[in-house]
Amino acid sequence: MSVETIAPDVAGQPYRYARVQLVEPDWTRFPGWRDVTAADWASAQWQRAHCVKNPHQLREVLGDLVAESFYVDLARDHAERATMSMLLPPQMLNTMASGARPHGPGSLTEAFLGDPVRRYMLPVFSDRRTDWPSHPHSSRDSLHEHDMWAAEGLTHRYPTKVLAELLPTCPQYCGHCTRMDLVGNSTPQVDKLKFTVKPTDRLEAMLTYLRTTPQVRDVVVSGGDVANMPIARLEDFLTRLLEIENIRDIRLATKALMGMPQHWLQDDVRAGIERVATTARSRGVSLAIHTHVNHANSVTPLVADAARAMMDAGVRDVRNQGVLLDGVNADPHVLLDLSFALLDGAQIMPYYLYMCDMIPNAEHWRVSVARAQQLQHEIMGYLPGFATPRIVCDVPFVGKRWVHQLAQYDTERGISYWTKNYRTSIEAADNEALTRLYEYYDPIHSLPRSGQDWWRQHA
Repeated sequence: MSVETIAPDVAGQPYRYARVQLVEPDWTRFPGWRDVTAADWASAQWQRAHCVKNPHQLREVLGDLVAESFYVDLARDHAERATMSMLLPPQMLNTMASGARPHGPGSLTEAFLGDPVRRYMLPVFSDRRTDWPSHPHSSRDSLHEHDMWAAEGLTHRYPTKVLAELLPTCPQYCGHCTRMDLVGNSTPQVDKLKFTVKPTDRLEAMLTYLRTTPQVRDVVVSGGDVANMPIARLEDFLTRLLEIENIRDIRLATKALMGMPQHWLQDDVRAGIERVATTARSRGVSLAIHTHVNHANSVTPLVADAARAMMDAGVRDVRNQGVLLDGVNADPHVLLDLSFALLDGAQIMPYYLYMCDMIPNAEHWRVSVARAQQLQHEIMGYLPGFATPRIVCDVPFVGKRWVHQLAQYDTERGISYWTKNYRTSIEAADNEALTRLYEYYDPIHSLPRSGQDWWRQHA
């Protein structure tokens, strides 16, 4: 009697895994790039020189494939709602509406309006909510990072970790940017905060603080985006950082690994990172790159090449920290597609999915804690445990908390309460810091009618 091995019926699973080959969308489908060569496209200099910064430049690329109403919608958003100025590398723009084939005037309008990457990188006025465009408790620096500056641009929130904002610019600007108070150019809605100390003095002040604060072992080197710092200056800062004995982990934060992978494929950048990685390895320090990808459509062969180049240069790991955004990726299948594209296609580790922070004009992106909890439940079990992204809520004055770690939850009014087990750098004398309940707020439109009525009376 033989024993038959019967394959499970995977067709009945809520999500069915299928490995997908990465594809670089054809940029010549857009009129403005019809004559762009592969050599031009691979050039970081060409990518930077041809970033789209306003509706006029977008029209030069897309022509009449997108209806005039879209450009009007875009211009109105910049004038009345946008907290970030427009800055789109060709690489990012090319991943929008990548599955739609142009066939005449206006033919890409609907595809652009519905595109998940467009929805957070190129917001239009009609995307935003009109009932509650901003939560009453939203703020420009929603995580109070500036309150915790130990030196200008150096946020010391966690006991053993700091965030070093080296510069206030990026190669691309995301509409939902949590650092919209500082990063990028001013918009009609937001007059941006400016660093006041000279860059060399500011970086030296950061290093001095780290040399004299031995409890700090982990530095997230960010901004802005480190891809906007010339590699020689970045290498110099990292080399000096590696000379500090207490520093054991360094993480380089760059969305440009996805938004402009051409930067990380440049010979001088690869060589600089290799020298830093060699020094880090010799001193027993972990050097990693953290990038920011929100949708599988953004994971292309060039992104995979850039991630591989960094690991070949000696970086220990490349990890992804996405943001959970309604209309973009707040769906279990979309999140799993993203995670598998990162893991299988580009060897990038799915790491965190942050809930969108409570900045102004962001309510159309935010989801409730309850929905985030459900999404975490729905993506469990499909990915390896080490590659299952944790959905976290960055609670003001607290920090990252897994979405199931809340202490109390008023689902009617959408107020969750959180505790913490450490003091931030501004709470040394606060005896109640470890017993206080800290509040986080769901988007009001997600609440039951009674909860919405309560906010209308108390907002």
